[in-house]
Amino acid sequence: MANECSAIEPLKGLVAGAYAQDITPPRFPISVNGNMADHLAKAAHDPLHARCLVLISGEVQVALVTCDSCMIPREIMDSARRRAAYRTGIPAANILISATHAHSCPTSAGVFQSDPDAEYVEFLADRIVDGIVQAWNQREPAQIGWAVAVEPGQLFNRRWQLKDGVLGENPFGKKVDRVRMNPGYQNPDVERPAGPIDPQISLFSVQSRKGRPIALWANYSLHYVGGVPGDFVSADYFGEFATRVTRRLEVQDVKPAFVAAMTNGTSGDVNNVNFGKPAPGRREPYEQIGVVAENIAERAAEAVKTIRYASDVVLNSVDTEIDLGVRRPSDTELAEARAQLEGKSAPLKGAPDIYARESVLLAAYPPTVKVRIQAIRIGDLAIVSSPCETFTETGLAIKSGSPFKQTFSISLANGYNGYLPPPEHHQWGGYETWRARSSYLAEDAEPRIRETQLMLLKTLDK
Repeated sequence: MANECSAIEPLKGLVAGAYAQDITPPRFPISVNGNMADHLAKAAHDPLHARCLVLISGEVQVALVTCDSCMIPREIMDSARRRAAYRTGIPAANILISATHAHSCPTSAGVFQSDPDAEYVEFLADRIVDGIVQAWNQREPAQIGWAVAVEPGQLFNRRWQLKDGVLGENPFGKKVDRVRMNPGYQNPDVERPAGPIDPQISLFSVQSRKGRPIALWANYSLHYVGGVPGDFVSADYFGEFATRVTRRLEVQDVKPAFVAAMTNGTSGDVNNVNFGKPAPGRREPYEQIGVVAENIAERAAEAVKTIRYASDVVLNSVDTEIDLGVRRPSDTELAEARAQLEGKSAPLKGAPDIYARESVLLAAYPPTVKVRIQAIRIGDLAIVSSPCETFTETGLAIKSGSPFKQTFSISLANGYNGYLPPPEHHQWGGYETWRARSSYLAEDAEPRIRETQLMLLKTLDK
């Protein structure tokens, strides 16, 4: 039947259910992406999850899912949304699925020299559906509230302006870049970071009407942390945050199990490395992940104590599709790329060869792609989505222009369309702008997505 639980009487007021569905690969070795060379993981250091939250108020049902994955293509998410809608009755348009962007997770999207593991992709979609269904089955009368914490100490803009007269060379043999990503510690060629950071930890907490914790959803604009050995999969700091904030809130033994989730904010140009200072001492594997997770969990737990809960909140979801241009190689650039690759086989080494392969693959892309943008209202809180690795200044502009008291963006949501540099960053160059499957949208994509996000927020405010 279309709705597995259609016989259950609807509950009045805010209703919620949460479930953390295990998505750890059932077999190893498995391909891991997030870098320019593919590598195989032989085991899991910690479990991976699709953390699912269902919220219902009146006639409106929404679901939020965040997956421990580097990036997930839209077709996988759309399949999961359709099937979850069939099994629960939640409209597919009201389901938001995102990836955390941990670089130590199985390959689900083809990028650089990693190709999706077909069996894992099918497994992942199935488990996302199961997680949403289980969260829906556990729904109960609930209350919700939101808060904001601040932690600037773990964020550093990784794009640095080069000094006047210094230009960087891109993989296409052109010395035109005025920005360098991850330039190295105290590099004498760089002057200052090329963008801001967003120190806010946005979060909302869900409880039963009697005060039993159900879920905590957080958002922070940090790319990922790393420090995971190449032969392991790991949820990075996103998973460790969930473990540590659960411990700090002392809700390890709550039944049904409490679910904490950290979503990826607008972190396309931000990481956890301060290149303006000398190199730090050597860290052990996973050590820095623990440091960051503990710090953010502490701030989040403190903020939760300030929350005032309500069960009567407006809940709504809107979405739309827009067509965006694709930066495909010209005929001349394609011919040069093919010549670059002649006689060479995988695995390729060196950026010129790797980006030549990307150019050949991008030549098969259509001239435009459809991207889905979504916005969700939960009382005075609003969430907007982007299928891209969004820059911090875009996220700050959304927060500034939003009509809601608190707004945050979830990146890598409802698809994967690469980096989203603002137009001036395209002019400055640097890794995030280099044409590849990791960065292929037209130079006007960022203002068009930002305009659409703000339009959806205004629609929700009516």
